[in-house]
Amino acid sequence: MKQLHIYLFFINIFLSIGGISQETKVSARDTLPPGEKYGLRVGIDISRLVRTAVNDDYSGFEIVGDYRIYKDFYIAGEIGNESLTRDEENINAEGAGNYARLGIDYNSYNNWYGMQNSIFVGMRYSFSTFDQTLNRYRIFTSSDFFPTQEITEQQEFNGLTASWIELTLGLKVELIKNIYLGASVSLRRIINEKQPDIFDNLFIPGFGRTNDFSQFGVGYNYTVSYLIPFRKKKR
Repeated sequence: MKQLHIYLFFINIFLSIGGISQETKVSARDTLPPGEKYGLRVGIDISRLVRTAVNDDYSGFEIVGDYRIYKDFYIAGEIGNESLTRDEENINAEGAGNYARLGIDYNSYNNWYGMQNSIFVGMRYSFSTFDQTLNRYRIFTSSDFFPTQEITEQQEFNGLTASWIELTLGLKVELIKNIYLGASVSLRRIINEKQPDIFDNLFIPGFGRTNDFSQFGVGYNYTVSYLIPFRKKKR
């Protein structure tokens, strides 16, 4: 009888331990994954700030932002202003003004558990209003007999406009909570532009340098941004 009591005592201990383990496993299975954050992400383009500091002929500032509207889709855009003086052999001119880009980004990256990074592709429609200042230019002559004449009287051309579309490819990585580091490159094509009467636009704010043989251009940015989360959605 005494041995029977001992056996029953150990059986109760084993059953109790098994019950605790079972409860622990059930609690672990009930743990939910972290919700995905939806909100407004705003920041600045640090590449323009660096270029402004090191290049006397350039000045620029850009604000970037996106808002998550669906699992992998974001409304995105950039606004800014910049100026550039192009000093060529036969002409020196400055373009300065404001610009805006608006479009949508698609995140193609499947994040790991708890991550919200992105590798995205996007489209933008962009618009710029700007002025051109002609500082000096040379009058072309096909004869060596007459010296080349240089005109140094400054001329200003105001109220110029341009619009273009662009394809963007980039990434954004969360460094610490809600702070993201990003980089992107854009292929741009001019749709239309208003030019001065006597020369072409050498620089369009937001688009970049122009040339005579193509309507295409390339741009890039490096950004630091902060996410303001409005809500969380279960994965």
